[in-house]
Amino acid sequence: MRQKADFRRITLLIIAAQIIFMTACGTAVSYSEDIQTTIFTDSSGRKVEIPTDITRVAPSGSVATMILATICPEYMVSVSSTPSSSQYKYLPERLLDLPTTGQLYGSRSTINLESLLKASPQIIIDLGDRKDNIASDMNTMQRTIGIATVFIEADLPNLASAYRTLGEILGLSERAETLASFIDETMEMAETNRSQIAENERKSVMYTSGPTGLNTNAYGSVQAQVFEIIGAVNAIVVDDVSNAGGGNIIDLEQLYNFDPEVILFAGSSIYDIVDGMPAWTELYAIRNNTYYEIPELPYNWMASPPSINMILGIWWSGNLLYPQYYDYDVADIVKQIYSLFWDYELTDTEIQSMLQNSTMKAHNYG
Repeated sequence: MRQKADFRRITLLIIAAQIIFMTACGTAVSYSEDIQTTIFTDSSGRKVEIPTDITRVAPSGSVATMILATICPEYMVSVSSTPSSSQYKYLPERLLDLPTTGQLYGSRSTINLESLLKASPQIIIDLGDRKDNIASDMNTMQRTIGIATVFIEADLPNLASAYRTLGEILGLSERAETLASFIDETMEMAETNRSQIAENERKSVMYTSGPTGLNTNAYGSVQAQVFEIIGAVNAIVVDDVSNAGGGNIIDLEQLYNFDPEVILFAGSSIYDIVDGMPAWTELYAIRNNTYYEIPELPYNWMASPPSINMILGIWWSGNLLYPQYYDYDVADIVKQIYSLFWDYELTDTEIQSMLQNSTMKAHNYG
């Protein structure tokens, strides 16, 4: 698989350049006698010896960075990438000064083992969806740098459980339970509302990004799983589904064949100009004014990366597409989520700005 190949290629290059950091054979981690440890079984089935008292944590990538920032920002010693200036005020302040260590998986694999070692974590945590050969990859990382490395499955169906697991190993169970309970509430709310939507009411939706608007997240993609959860139909169906942030690239002929009822544009796409583009104006969603821009702060609310931002996506897109079932004030919910997960109190002006291209047309639907 591409993801596995990317990781192994980068790992080998780093090992060759930094052989001094290699540890002895095997995947066990050595601890001094005065450090208490416990055996943790991660989501890949690996039994890993980890410190009992953990206060220094490094994320493996963007999903792990996002999740850890909501439960233990005070424990983080690195981030996967430097936050953008537009994200600053929503994120814990100390994250802005942490070293950037890159990410383990994906087309942008940039893991920097030297920086990771300098950050001196007690544990490296990989969070997200289960990838091919995840156990082998975690063993390779652990063997390479001699630091306990674990995988905790944290796709949407397992997200609440992931928080509870983090709470257990980090000694933050109360905080973890608060967040996990809200996630459970979200999933139960969506299940209840989805069950009320008749088949003939299920809207076909396209989630797209990129400068051409043709980078799509197809049916079956991790990036587009919110659609199924809220009861919508992903209009984009392809044979070889990509889980990457840019998704599958389609052409205009395919777009017209799919002809979604609703189009959701990611930021920095063609949302602002699409109604003046002849190639798009005959599409159902453009003709009927049922296209919207996905809010993006501090992260895209639908995915990219697919993590806790999708909790926002469920509440937002459910209310947008099916207000008769997802009947609540979405602005109030958004404020609650920002306060709960990011410890940030949104102002009315901020929430109005975030939602200005995504709620004004919501009640076009009957």
